[in-house]
Amino acid sequence: MDKTLRHTFLAKGSATLDKLKDLCNEGKEHPSTLLQLYTQAVLDITYFEENQLVDEDFPEESSLQKVKELICILSEPEALVRECNINEEPINIHGAELLECLYWRKGALLYMYCHTAKERSEWLQENIATFKKCLNDGVHYLMKMLSFRCPLQLNEDVLLQDKDTARLLSEGIFSDTHLLAMMYSGEMCYWGLQHCGEGKQESLETIDPVSNSDLSCRSQSVSLDFRETGKNMLTKYVAVCEGPLKGQGWNTTTAKQMLCYFVKSHN
Repeated sequence: MDKTLRHTFLAKGSATLDKLKDLCNEGKEHPSTLLQLYTQAVLDITYFEENQLVDEDFPEESSLQKVKELICILSEPEALVRECNINEEPINIHGAELLECLYWRKGALLYMYCHTAKERSEWLQENIATFKKCLNDGVHYLMKMLSFRCPLQLNEDVLLQDKDTARLLSEGIFSDTHLLAMMYSGEMCYWGLQHCGEGKQESLETIDPVSNSDLSCRSQSVSLDFRETGKNMLTKYVAVCEGPLKGQGWNTTTAKQMLCYFVKSHN
């Protein structure tokens, strides 16, 4: 990303934090407004940091720790809601779109990190468990991102003249980002199967915000079935791209190749 544009996000985030500080000092705003501002600042400032990592091609010695730190920061808004014991549901405080954005950014960051890490064969051999954890977490975040808004239930009360739009909404696809999340999830499952094998349903230590005092933000989750999850995500992706989005520039070649791999490697 262009350096000037990167610094624009940093400046925007800093300005939001200044505004947040002023509002906190006044003590008049509802906590939900303050949390929304804080979330927006977090999104802007971490975007600046993420793009620095991408531009530097995720330095092998330091990038994993930086990725963990960024994921912890992106998880703070939700953690704050829980800590403050705010009675409203987080979805009402942040709005579905803000929550989606937080989870998308965590998942996409791990996707980009793994995309680079898988090409470092020596590192991969020595750190295969870490690689698997990153893939597992990344797919979990993207699947969570896809779950915040319920798919539109099409019935007699819902009248949409555009059948393609209706199909997309009924599949829970509300933007290009939802479609990308499916493709990224499928691709990460493909890397998992390629490099980590079938694996067992073991417990994995994951990068997740449980305790603010623990910088690594680790918790436990069960490892994904890379084959089944990837197959489901990519099948849906292909169906949508070749259905309601046909002719809109979405390529399914790579997705189909990965689907073939899921089937062949199983046989």
